[in-house]
Amino acid sequence: MPDSLPRGQLKIYLGYAAGVGKTYRMLEDAHALSRTGVDVVVGYFEPHGRKDTIAIVQGLEIIPRRKVAYRGLTFEEMDAAAILRRKPAVCVVDEFPHSNVPGSERGKRWEDVETLLEAGIDVFTTMNVQHLESLNDQVWQFTGVRVRETIPDWVVQSANEVVMVDLPPDALLNRLRRGAIYPLERARQATQNFFRESSLEALRELALRQTAYEVDLRSEQEAQRAALRAPAGTASEGNVRPPADKILICVSDDPATAAVIRRGRRVADYLQADCVAVYVQPGNGASPLPAAKREAVEQHLNFARSLHIDVRLIQGDDVARSLVDFARLNQVTHIFMTRTEQAPWLRMFHRNLVQRVAQLADDMQVTIVSKRGLARTPQTETAG
Repeated sequence: MPDSLPRGQLKIYLGYAAGVGKTYRMLEDAHALSRTGVDVVVGYFEPHGRKDTIAIVQGLEIIPRRKVAYRGLTFEEMDAAAILRRKPAVCVVDEFPHSNVPGSERGKRWEDVETLLEAGIDVFTTMNVQHLESLNDQVWQFTGVRVRETIPDWVVQSANEVVMVDLPPDALLNRLRRGAIYPLERARQATQNFFRESSLEALRELALRQTAYEVDLRSEQEAQRAALRAPAGTASEGNVRPPADKILICVSDDPATAAVIRRGRRVADYLQADCVAVYVQPGNGASPLPAAKREAVEQHLNFARSLHIDVRLIQGDDVARSLVDFARLNQVTHIFMTRTEQAPWLRMFHRNLVQRVAQLADDMQVTIVSKRGLARTPQTETAG
């Protein structure tokens, strides 16, 4: 049987807000490749009425969108099946974090892109840093906007290249006020919400840090691959070693658990540490959780799985003892928990749980993730 096709290469153009020039830069690079004879197509392009972006796509082959009927309306989505049939060398895909219309074969555009990559097609795509899952709570806290369309960190880390497309916030705001990003009425609304200068400065800083991290990550991965390729007994052999840190995330039914999972995953990525999410089930004879609490726990466990976190369910009547015993047995170095806000007697119980874990895990770092900002009513923001 013939060997399977090599996986396509993924290149992400990363920005911090709409209008910084991600799509324009991506299309410039697509034209440059096309001029060298590379077979390039545009799988999805969202111009948002921007004249310069509409102009630069001219001359590139565009795959027609697929029409999808939903609740009496017709929507247009990227036609992944048509792209697979066309089989280009490179496919340009705008708005990587986009959620597909219900009823589509896949729920997210990044999942469509994965299908193209598996078929050996290289993909150029765009996204803003605030759509990175692990940053969701942090972005909410300093912008007041809850980003609903997110991408798991592992997807971005799997990219072969991440390029930051930068524009100073004052220049971006000037473009916004001139109507170069949105129509003037929408632009005025944007300056009161997501496009406040303080928010843009913070987002730009996040994007710069994230890009630096992605570069360092790829350098470290290449060093590890080189060490693995080196002959046995050479000096580079000792450079490859298992991670020294291991992070445990304590899962409960509390809504703040999602924030704990995001924080733990991000810290694990920076430390290049293993990460495990643990839920302590009631022991024999204990009353089962009510249905709503069971559903909340399962949602959190599934969320952890979607971020490629190892999930473990353990049993024990003493939650603190069971958690710490598991942690010590598995050589955990960091424990992440949340402090809930409940009825007084439950609050006292949980405070004792946190204190007991901290006391029992005296050889580990215990981090209590703050719920700061979670009480606010958020606005929402999508990839478009």
